[in-house]
This record gives sequence, structure tokens and C-alpha cells, in this order.
Amino acid sequence: METNSSDPTRELLRHLTATLAYRAAKVLRDVPVDFAEFSNGPRTRQPVQILAHLADLMAWAVHMAEGEYRWEPAGSRDWNVELSRFYSELARLDAVLASSKPLPKNSPEMLIQGPLADALTHVGQLAMLRGAAGAPVRPEGYARAEIVAGRVGLEQAAPRREFEGDASSRD
Repeated sequence: METNSSDPTRELLRHLTATLAYRAAKVLRDVPVDFAEFSNGPRTRQPVQILAHLADLMAWAVHMAEGEYRWEPAGSRDWNVELSRFYSELARLDAVLASSKPLPKNSPEMLIQGPLADALTHVGQLAMLRGAAGAPVRPEGYARAEIVAGRVGLEQAAPRREFEGDASSRD
């Protein structure tokens, strides 16, 4: 595939996409068997519903990057299907961003403020739900993580610096 590495906007979007993949992988790997259906209350989405929404968001991002503003929810209640769909859509988005096809006007801004920012929010929700389900995600110095544009699958580099506790705690 021909890449357009001379475009700093595309490279930044690809890095943001890889960052999303890295952070999501940390939350989505090694989940407890019953985590998909975990409920933190009647008014909160279950993890499988959030994961399906993440896949829908990435499909929306692909449409946007291709010049089409189209939302099509397509989720299921199957964790493995949605996990695969999320990472497949991330790979499709990265491929569009890496191509030499021009991005539509305003699409970089729309991608950031729409599906990419929303997806990061939902990855945070999944991390919180893992903690509530008794399987917390270990904190990490994400600024030093090995995140590489184009690496957008579930398999990611090992964390460089995880730690215990809360980095913001003064205790």
C-alpha cells in the first residue's frame, strides 16, 4: 500500500488511531469470562454494548475519511465478534489514512472531535467497568508506550512502565 507519510495531519491521525488501538488492547485483553455482560447498574451499558459501539464508531470514521457522513449501527451481543469488528474497522481506518487518496475537507477535525474522541471516552468507560468488575487495568506511563502508526490490532507492544496505585494520588 502506498503511504502518504509526508502529510503531517495524516501522520497525526494515524498516531491517534494507533494510540486508540494500544489503549483499547490494554483494556480488552484478558477480560474475565463474564465481563462482556457485567452490569454496573440498570442505566449503564454492558461492556459488550460499549465494544459494539466502538466498532460502529470506527466504521463511521472510515466513512468520514472517505467523504461520507454515514452512521450505521451494526453491533451484536457477541464479545468476540465485536472485538474482531472493532480491530478490523481500526485497520480499515488506518489504511484509508495511509493511502494517497485525498481526505475530504474538514474530515481530520471531524474524525478527532467525533469518532476518535468518543472512542477514547468509551475505552475509559471499559477500564472503569473492569475495575468495578474486580479486574482492574494496571496504570501505565502511556507517554512512553511503544505506539507506532499502523499498529492497530489487538496485539500491541508490552507496556514499558506499569505501576501500582494512582499516579495522581498524594498519599
